[in-house]
Amino acid sequence: MSLSEINVHLCGYSKHLEPFKHDYRNGLDTYIIRLQLEGFSQALIEGEIVDILPGDLLLFKPGDAYALNIGEPGEPMKPNGDYFIMSTGPRMDEWWAQKRRPTRTKLAEDERIKGQWQQLIQEKRRLDGGYPELITLLVRTLLLLLDRAIEEAPPAQSVSAFHALKMRNFIEENASSVLRLQDIASHAGLSVSRAVHLFKDRFGVSAMQYAQQLRLSHALELLDHSLLSLEQIAMETGLGSYTYFHRVFRATYGISPGAYRKRQSMKVSRQ
Repeated sequence: MSLSEINVHLCGYSKHLEPFKHDYRNGLDTYIIRLQLEGFSQALIEGEIVDILPGDLLLFKPGDAYALNIGEPGEPMKPNGDYFIMSTGPRMDEWWAQKRRPTRTKLAEDERIKGQWQQLIQEKRRLDGGYPELITLLVRTLLLLLDRAIEEAPPAQSVSAFHALKMRNFIEENASSVLRLQDIASHAGLSVSRAVHLFKDRFGVSAMQYAQQLRLSHALELLDHSLLSLEQIAMETGLGSYTYFHRVFRATYGISPGAYRKRQSMKVSRQ
């Protein structure tokens, strides 16, 4: 792997406490990826200055005209923050050329994206500048997460679809923990009844059914590839007691967890 597949010139989380302006109207010399996390800014998109709100992902390539305005001199600053990357390199060129992506996309909140961005920032801030191979891998993983989020992003005007996607992301991030409908609804800023309706309408199953599917899928992986006891698997996956785990597993797959593990072990031994 080439050490310069992706060169990250700058990356970080900017917490703006004072007005800030970036102006590259004559054209960028790097790629810029920017995700507004909180507050309000304005950016130049297709020749017009437009409002950028929380969740807006911006993508620019070298040569693009770019301008960013945050706050106004003399006016009180409100909380404002964003993740950003300025980078170049053949892997970035390859990623950009794969397909057309909107300059601006409204993304649902996703802790996995923020976590990956933080990993990249921490690696880049090492005194040695970080391992180039690891930085490349971290950026490529982030790009894959962003591509998936772009593909899944509902139309910008569909507020209900964003709420549903935000709830789904929250469930995926917390499925192995104790989950209540109230927690899921509160995360999206909705009442429980509204959350139940939106999730079922968007994904065809209830929020708790979706969480159960994730837990059972995880349980299958652990039964196939771990030595954890059945009781430990029940706890690890968020299914709680073994009695409950046994009941829902059998109802879903037509076989008990113990019998399933024995059957899989016999298959492996024959190979």
